[in-house]
Amino acid sequence: MDTIKKKLKRLRAGNPPRFMDLFAGCGGITLGFVTAGFELVASVDSDPWAAESHGANFAHISYGSRQQGHFKARDIMIETPSSIFRDLGIDGAADDQVDVLVGGPPCQAFARVGRAKLRHEAHRRDEDDADVAFLVDGRVNLWRRYLHYVRKTKPLALLMENVPDILNHGGKNVADTVSEHLRKEGYRVRYTLLNASWFGVPQIRERMFLVGVHRDLDEDVLFPAPTHHTPLPPGYEGTRATARKLISEAIGLPFASEQSHRWIDDPSEGSALPATTAEQALADLPPIHALELLEAGKLSRGRKDPSEPVTYLSVKPTTKWSRLMREWPGFGASGHTTGHVIRYLPRDYKIFRMMEEGWEYPQIWRFVEAKREQLMNGRWRAGVNGFSNSQDAKEFARQWTLPYDPGKFPNKWWKLYRDRPVRTLMAHLGKDSYSHIHFDSEQARTISVREAARLQSFPDGFSLKGSMNPALKQIGNAVPPLVAYAIAMAMRTMLGCRHLPDIRSDVLGVDRRLLHTTTGKEDK
Repeated sequence: MDTIKKKLKRLRAGNPPRFMDLFAGCGGITLGFVTAGFELVASVDSDPWAAESHGANFAHISYGSRQQGHFKARDIMIETPSSIFRDLGIDGAADDQVDVLVGGPPCQAFARVGRAKLRHEAHRRDEDDADVAFLVDGRVNLWRRYLHYVRKTKPLALLMENVPDILNHGGKNVADTVSEHLRKEGYRVRYTLLNASWFGVPQIRERMFLVGVHRDLDEDVLFPAPTHHTPLPPGYEGTRATARKLISEAIGLPFASEQSHRWIDDPSEGSALPATTAEQALADLPPIHALELLEAGKLSRGRKDPSEPVTYLSVKPTTKWSRLMREWPGFGASGHTTGHVIRYLPRDYKIFRMMEEGWEYPQIWRFVEAKREQLMNGRWRAGVNGFSNSQDAKEFARQWTLPYDPGKFPNKWWKLYRDRPVRTLMAHLGKDSYSHIHFDSEQARTISVREAARLQSFPDGFSLKGSMNPALKQIGNAVPPLVAYAIAMAMRTMLGCRHLPDIRSDVLGVDRRLLHTTTGKEDK
């Protein structure tokens, strides 16, 4: 009996589908698939803190780690499925172990923001090919390593995630290229754009998802249908229109024996649930009044511990989202959670307090410039109560000066709207949290690690290793677990697995009639 038939027979007997997570990070995709009843065989990620977080959350339920008891950082360019399985004490051929292969190759070289940074760094090093650094970055070809794992493990189905800009990387639609290679390996492949807010995540995060199923299953690719409606803010509609144009342009390419592109629309208002808001998402977490704590000497520079416990404001969850975060199966939190720690920004807390919801960097820059001039003039006129010397004046000016050019950094700062989802959480959240300033002016701060985790749909019982910066980076790099869960549930249907209760209905309260799958539609 060949490998695919053996795996199908095992699934048809009611056994859970086994999966391997490549570029796993701290485990966003892993959490979604584990919650959907998949069994984790192994994970791969080169970041030590992410690997440690992954092990802390999943080692006790992973088939492959029962012998090892811990996870470690692995280099996917060096490791092979066989070497990983040997290290984990798993016997048998590599192509016997994995029913589903999942992963999101690092996106920095594909993303437009990442491309600019790569060019800047290459110019700083005076490299000859600096202007096309994003094209020659080694991470661009990690999808080829993903294909190597497909060939070696022969999964029944697969998932790849990346930024929408992968559809136009230097004029090349990489998703279509990957699709063509996978077709040659025997897979029916579809890719589309999905927005995290469509599935209840309180974040407008658009990503490309590519799903494949082996032709021997004789099934079409299924995607989860959106359950929530989100009015997209300015800029996102244009991005989606561009992506749709790029997907449509794939039609008629000479190598495309079968079109892989699909399009899924945002459900109309009234046909789905309203989006989860930032205020609903952060409910039950205690306030952190940064200015008061700073003045009392209770905030300081230095390492912040994401494992530090904090007690909820209420005994029971007060919103549907906080209920999901506190009662996520296997990752629930009773009475308290962890990681409610914030960045030390003594100059800026006072400015955060004055910002209006939705204000961006150019607005706050103009406001602060005017405020500084007003305060400076007032101090000079105050005479004896003013500045004692020019050094005092310089220090005061420094405390009221924002350092970035408002023309170059329009999105550097942003204060959350309480009544709508937040913008995309990025990996650089670990170095700069100004893109997500808390909507509550009385708290006057950027979001905490736990708040970032909630906005990414990591439940309150999910632990993050490392200090605050690595923890925030892990969150920003992750696939939202609830999106991964929705895809995993659609994949269960595609694979013919037995029915499982859906946490979106049982915990989040989504009407079961909204929980269906779609093949998407092909643009003509």
